[in-house]
Amino acid sequence: MYNGNIYLCFMNLVTGGTGLVGAHLLLHLAQKGEKSKALYRNEITIHKTKALFEQFQKSELFSEIEWVEGDLNDIPALEIAFKHCTLVYHCAALISFDPTDEAILRKVNIEGTANMVNLSLAFGIEKFCYVSSIAALGDLNESETIITEESEWNQEKAHSDYAISKYGAEMEIWRAQQEGLSCVIVNPGVILGTGFWDSASGEIITKIKKGMPFYTLGSSGFVAVEDLVNVMFLLMKSSFSGERFTVIAENIDFKTLSNWIGQNFNVKPPYLYAKPWMTMLACRIDWVLSKLLLKKRILSKSMVKSLHTTAMYSNDKITKTLSFTFKPIRVYLKEISSL
Repeated sequence: MYNGNIYLCFMNLVTGGTGLVGAHLLLHLAQKGEKSKALYRNEITIHKTKALFEQFQKSELFSEIEWVEGDLNDIPALEIAFKHCTLVYHCAALISFDPTDEAILRKVNIEGTANMVNLSLAFGIEKFCYVSSIAALGDLNESETIITEESEWNQEKAHSDYAISKYGAEMEIWRAQQEGLSCVIVNPGVILGTGFWDSASGEIITKIKKGMPFYTLGSSGFVAVEDLVNVMFLLMKSSFSGERFTVIAENIDFKTLSNWIGQNFNVKPPYLYAKPWMTMLACRIDWVLSKLLLKKRILSKSMVKSLHTTAMYSNDKITKTLSFTFKPIRVYLKEISSL
């Protein structure tokens, strides 16, 4: 709630508080003087969030977070977490492009989100923010060139299990909205940020720093994590409800991004073009190795497709709604390279 120039303090519930978005969100909320509860599954993972606070010299704020052990399908633990909370930021999700993870993706991302909104209704939560993905946005028609919040999801087109799970989670959000829960959804692109270099997006930088030689010519939308959590905070303080917003700073092709990472982190950028047939061959080899060695897939058909897809996303809605200016990705990469 916004009252003049003063934000009134709420108790926030943040899921995924030990991940990239959730940890940065907890830091942002703490710096705004707001109290938060955070859900965690493994106490060891809390140390990453603590390290992030220390990195930004905000250790004293970390101690104010109330941690609750549990997961999205642990109803008794969730009931404890919901007590005395008024706002919910649902950041937790499973990110996987391994086809063998279809069942657990649905369990965590769809069923877990259903649990979160059901309890939000039961506990009288004032507003709910769900972190979805551009993967859950619709598909382009023949006459369209850029994906927006209004693009229609085409069930006849192929989508990754991850994308389907995030789309299914959004359906739970809209169902809860119909039942009286005030909701907003953010659909971020690839999220870049510091402190979580082994996360899905952090691995991009980590691999290039380690000397990854290959690049592809696909593209996607990218956003700095600080911009994302700021947008989430502002939306939750606004009167907007029943809306979703694409949150990207800009559309960038993977080769350009790789060059920027190389320049800012003082490493050699990828220099060998991986043609589509090469990545598909790598995908098949990865499948064989996963069977022989009983390990998780690194590449899947949907991932290979995304590496060569030139996807363009519009951020017009969020920039106009909040009069928000995103930090350019090249500038942001330079900033985090010095941390």
